[in-house]
Order: sequence, then C-alpha cells, then structure tokens
Amino acid sequence: MSLELRDGIAGVIGVTPLIRLSRLFNNDPFDVYGKLEWMNPGGSTKDRPALHMLREAMRRGEITPSTVVIESSSGNLGISLAQLCNYLGLRFICVIDPRTTEQHRRIIRSFGGEIELVTEPDPQTGEFLPARIQRVGELVSQLPHAYWTNQYGNPDNYLAHKYTTMEEMAEQLGEMDYLFCGASSCGTIRGCHEYIAERGWSTKVVAVDAKGSVIFGGEKGPRKLPGLGAGITPRLYHGDIADHVTYVSDLDCIRGCRDLVTHESILAGASSGGVIAAVQRMAGTIPRGAVCAVILPDRGERYLDTVYNDQWVQKEFGVDSVSFSDGG
Repeated sequence: MSLELRDGIAGVIGVTPLIRLSRLFNNDPFDVYGKLEWMNPGGSTKDRPALHMLREAMRRGEITPSTVVIESSSGNLGISLAQLCNYLGLRFICVIDPRTTEQHRRIIRSFGGEIELVTEPDPQTGEFLPARIQRVGELVSQLPHAYWTNQYGNPDNYLAHKYTTMEEMAEQLGEMDYLFCGASSCGTIRGCHEYIAERGWSTKVVAVDAKGSVIFGGEKGPRKLPGLGAGITPRLYHGDIADHVTYVSDLDCIRGCRDLVTHESILAGASSGGVIAAVQRMAGTIPRGAVCAVILPDRGERYLDTVYNDQWVQKEFGVDSVSFSDGG
C-alpha cells in the first residue's frame, strides 16, 4: 500500500477565509482581519502542520504503512493527526493531559485515534508538558515502527505556516502593519515571522501568550484552558520571534470569545479569544489606518462545556455571565 496525502480530505486543508472584523472593532481607527483557521476540515490551524509533517516524513521514508504515529497534544493537533492517520490507515496515539477537553478526546477517538492520558505533572517542573513528552519517549521506545511527529521541534511545523498560512494572508493584505498570533509550540508564529523577515517587511509581530506560560520568560502559573502557552520553552522558539509579547488570562480568552460571537457571530475556541483580547488591550497604541491581521486558530464547539458554559465560568472564576454582556 502506498501512502498519499494529495487528494480527499488532505486536499482541502488551507485556503481559509480572511474576513474584516468590522463590527467588533467598529469604533477603532484601524482595520482588523481575522484568518478563520477553524474552517479547516479538522477544525483548526493544526491541520496545516499535521499535513506537512506527515507528508514530509513520508517523503523521507520515516513513515511507512507499518508506522505508529505518536504525538503529545493539548487537543487540536491530536485531532488533525487522527483525521489524517485515519485517512492513511495508520495507527495513531495521542498523549494528552487533564486540560484536554472531553470534546477533543471524543473527536480523536472518532477518527480511530488512541488516547494516552498523563494524569500527573512532571515532578521537577510541576508541568504536564514534560510529563507528556516523557510518555511519548516511552511509547516510541516500546512500540515497533513508532514515529514521533514532534510539533515542538520539527521544522516542518513552522514551514507549513510559512508556506501556506502567511502566504495566503500576504496575497490578500500585502504588507500588513500588525500580525497577532497565539503562541504554544511556536510553529505558527515562527513560520509567519520568517516569511515577514525574509521580505524585509515592517510588520510588527505580536505574540499572544498565556499568563502562566514560560515561553517568553513569563512567570510559571496554572492555566485552565488549552491552546495558548507552554510549560517549557519549545525548541522552535528563538529570541526575535516576536516584536511584542502580550499575556492574556483564561478570563481574557473567555471574554474575547464571547465578544467574537456577540459581534461577529464567530464561535471560536479559547486561543482565538485570547488573540482578540490582545488586540483590544493594544488598541490605544495602534496607529490610525493600520491594517492588522489576527489568526483565529480553532472552532468553539469544543469549548461549549467551558468557555461558553456560564455555570463553568462562574464555578472556576467566580464571574457571572452578565460581566460579558457588554461585549468589546
């Protein structure tokens, strides 16, 4: 059996819409355009690196019909890999931790993916990510023909965004003034930054990181929502990957999501809300007439029990839903 990722579901990954968020930012003197990555078939921007990492590994002969693909994921990349591995007829194991939503887990299983849940954080750092990576290493050593896609250190992760995500936005907007991008594995932001740097553009790249994440040297702390931030600095990170870093809390992400759905009828995931919150926070410093692009990574159905659940928000943060009614 030959492995191919050219047609079928793989053939419709990318070329997602870019729309002006004219209602949410109608009182601001600048324009904001949202890249709707949740319209990828797997529901998130992670479809792009999943496709590129698998395709390139197949081309190099590192993935064959007998390969077991393994990855550590907070949810979205796991879904993307599960979908494509199912299409290829490959076994896939996703190593997750308790923050991964039940919806993410169900979708992974629906595509035939297997869930490996790490229940205890790394004892030295108190973070789940090192514990997940350790478990990946154990599985790779135990299982014959195992292959770790390694989103945290695989150049094919960021190259996917350099050659597709950023290329698509550039075709429509040209040299934009600001790019707001969430950070986790640093694949998206690094790929976009490299595209911008190679062209000598003056675009300011704003990294949106979670409070409690250590990627950019922030103080380590608890995070309830998946998608943004990391407990360790990913290998794809480098010092000049962003011009500015904005930290957002879980509550900021929730408010941003509620604003998106209230004003634009966009039901997006937690990290998308964080990116919106970052634009709102910096609005007073963005010059009149500026063109801003924001990457909205995933769809909101996976967060119906958390971000969009008033009872969960009240229980976790002590905030009543009325606090969100005024929008942005």
